[in-house]
Amino acid sequence: MSWWSTDEDEDEPEYDESSVRVRPNRKGNKPRTKTRPEHEDALTGRILAVDRGRYTVMLDENTPDERKVTAARASELRKHAVVTGDRVDIVGDTTGAEGSLARIVRIVPRTTLLRRSADDTDAVERVIVANADQMLIVVAAANPEPRIRLVDRYLVAAYDAGITPILCITKTDLADPAEFLSNFAGLDLTVFTSREDDLPIEAISEALIGHDTVFVGHSGVGKSTLVNALVPAAKRAVGVVNTVTGRGRHTSSSTVSLRLETPQGRGWVIDTPGVRSFGLGHINTDNILKAFTDLATIAEKCPRGCTHLPDSPDCAIIEAVEAGELGETGAARLDSLQRLLLTFAKAPSTH
Repeated sequence: MSWWSTDEDEDEPEYDESSVRVRPNRKGNKPRTKTRPEHEDALTGRILAVDRGRYTVMLDENTPDERKVTAARASELRKHAVVTGDRVDIVGDTTGAEGSLARIVRIVPRTTLLRRSADDTDAVERVIVANADQMLIVVAAANPEPRIRLVDRYLVAAYDAGITPILCITKTDLADPAEFLSNFAGLDLTVFTSREDDLPIEAISEALIGHDTVFVGHSGVGKSTLVNALVPAAKRAVGVVNTVTGRGRHTSSSTVSLRLETPQGRGWVIDTPGVRSFGLGHINTDNILKAFTDLATIAEKCPRGCTHLPDSPDCAIIEAVEAGELGETGAARLDSLQRLLLTFAKAPSTH
């Protein structure tokens, strides 16, 4: 018998795979693999709320099978934040039955992402909401006093995220908001005014139909009152303003999506906790000018590399303001722009 024969050789030992040593799995589960399932049977839903690792997801929105499901993140998403407004793919028990738990396996690509940081020098961002296309900035005419700089920051964050801003001034029975509003006269900004005995619910509702609108505002400005008037079932807690400090007390502790129902149509109100500061450490500074549309048009005439700061030579914006081309509000608008630009000029670069 030759060595290349296919016949069995009596001298060749018989191999028995059962004798192969396999390293034991301490957890007793199946060996891990990098190959992830496709989850072709996954259903896509909307994140309505997040609470301690549990996510309320709406499935089959606007259909007879519409339902809310509780879900948890799959292990492969543990390093990815899932936030209110996200569209996600889920598998598992998607019946929505009490005690059931589905699993989020994918985040659908986001159209917008609203973020803020602790302060302007902090590059660590906190995601507020995903996929919003409008921002309703709620400001009180008094008690607490309106803060122009905070509104400017909201505007910058909105424009940076590609979200259309809207402004609502509450408590106009306490003070005339005209002087405050004059600071934003140069912006293409829809403005609503509201007072305790006259909430413009129909007008605001009309602006929200067909949109995902995130509500932002300083604590105590009446944001929760407005949300409850628009969505009566919301029952958001309403706080009071401290008479000594003039500051509002935080009443909303989490971001939640609430459905707006009107005879004319539906929309989504995304209520967020009140904040006293809105850091922009994550913002691309090139986008700051977008929040000042009137100045951005003039800036097209600026020399290349113009910073628009007070010491910037041949700045078209500064020259226009000095020439009185922007009226009485021009100087205030330029001051707001330069104040934000100076903040980033002094901060460590994060881009």
